[in-house]
Amino acid sequence: MNMLWNGWGDPERATPLPQAVAGLLRELLGVEPAAHPPVALADVAVAPSRLTDGLLAALTAVTQVRTDDETRVRRTRGKSTPDLMRMRDGEAADAPDAVLLPASHDEVLAALRVCAEHGVAVVPFGGGTSVVGGLTPRTTGCRVALDLRRLNGMTSLDPVSRTAVLQAGLRAPEAERLLAAEGFTLGHFPQSFEWATIGGFAATRGSGQASAGYGRFDDMVVALTAATPRGTLDTGRAPRSAAGPDLRQLLLGSEGAFGVITSVTVRVRPLPRERRYEGWRFASFAEGTRAMRSLAQDGPLPTVLRLSDETETMVGLARPQSIAESAGAAGCLLLAGYEGDAARTEDLRARTHEALRGLGGEPLGDEPGEQWAQGRFDAPYLRDSLLGAGAFAETLETATFWSNIPALYTAVRDALTATLTAAGTPPLVMCHISHVYETGASLYFTVVCAQGKDDPLAHWDTAKRAANDAILAAGGTISHHHGVGTDHRPWYEREAGDLGTQTLRAVKAALDPQGILNPGVLVP
Repeated sequence: MNMLWNGWGDPERATPLPQAVAGLLRELLGVEPAAHPPVALADVAVAPSRLTDGLLAALTAVTQVRTDDETRVRRTRGKSTPDLMRMRDGEAADAPDAVLLPASHDEVLAALRVCAEHGVAVVPFGGGTSVVGGLTPRTTGCRVALDLRRLNGMTSLDPVSRTAVLQAGLRAPEAERLLAAEGFTLGHFPQSFEWATIGGFAATRGSGQASAGYGRFDDMVVALTAATPRGTLDTGRAPRSAAGPDLRQLLLGSEGAFGVITSVTVRVRPLPRERRYEGWRFASFAEGTRAMRSLAQDGPLPTVLRLSDETETMVGLARPQSIAESAGAAGCLLLAGYEGDAARTEDLRARTHEALRGLGGEPLGDEPGEQWAQGRFDAPYLRDSLLGAGAFAETLETATFWSNIPALYTAVRDALTATLTAAGTPPLVMCHISHVYETGASLYFTVVCAQGKDDPLAHWDTAKRAANDAILAAGGTISHHHGVGTDHRPWYEREAGDLGTQTLRAVKAALDPQGILNPGVLVP
């Protein structure tokens, strides 16, 4: 099944906005209905492919190539709100000139050699879920999308070492199905889970919603293989090594700018026999944050740990499938989840209960947690509904050390609120913490406002730039798990510094001397 070309996920799961939410948008934010319906796929104008006959023949000789309009449109851009708004308006000027569909690592290598010889830009394409411009290279020349969906298997499983070799185009649900058949799981469940791929997780350093128990995806990768225009990079041959710098780190988070990841060897864990999720209430975001820090630093640490601020709790965004019914709660909602065998799960739950009670938490029972678990992949569908109703909804995220969480939280909220209010569209700014470490945590913001009458994309760009500036000024990182892409690249350059930027360029020159891999993405 293909993902909705101008929205998120399965077209059959699209739902209208609840009337209660639509009314709230009108009354509080001045949201007006969309001026016109989205353009139909058949009506999207796509420029003729710029592949010459000779280039097309050379590519066809090494891999499968498609140049029809629909295939090209479906590989245009990612899934940020600006991406979707352009697609809904039928803007496909930056559609790839062709889509390559290699079936093996060797075919990827061969295709890269052809593209390097002809100066063709290559955009690696997995699930197409980037929200930071990771699929919009900065180039005016010929470009192709390298779709890895045919590299979609689990090639080996080592139950003794608890590792599995997964091909990069394997979608996350299928990876879980294959692993579950052998009694294992990755435990990696980001909001993009239903559509994202293994290679995309590695290329963007993804974090799943159970990261407290399973870690980030880059924590799971013990080896990987990548194709570059200059050949193959094989990295990782032991759990840990002192044999120089870890070359895996050149490719983890590289967003296709240094090479095309074709397979990864990942750590897997036994499939949990029991999963339980529950809710707790804290009087304020500050008190809930202190409780999360205590669990992260001193334990016990649940598998899932998530805290919504007062606004997100009031709106009910933690449970988007029942947002109209769950809205209006006071305080801050903390969600905790426990996974494992029955005895360990119950023990962890009991110890967490004792800790959270001592930290001022009020137990709300299983219902809030179970509702979250049932609808944890629904938020992107809600965004589509908001766009359809004339609202603008977007997310951004960052991370910092525990001592700096309050300052960073305030700085980003203030920047978004001040900028959008000054533009005549006062926003609803919500936030949650869902990834914790001993030393710090991430902050994930959701912004909802009216679209702005003149130019909604320029309207948002001003607010996004203000938020990005605030993140760096307040000591946060420009991305915790969404990546850099083209949207964050100027701020990443500031974060990396002059010498760091020069180092990135040197790596790029060594692995991709013609500069064909995702030009303009990641590398300043």
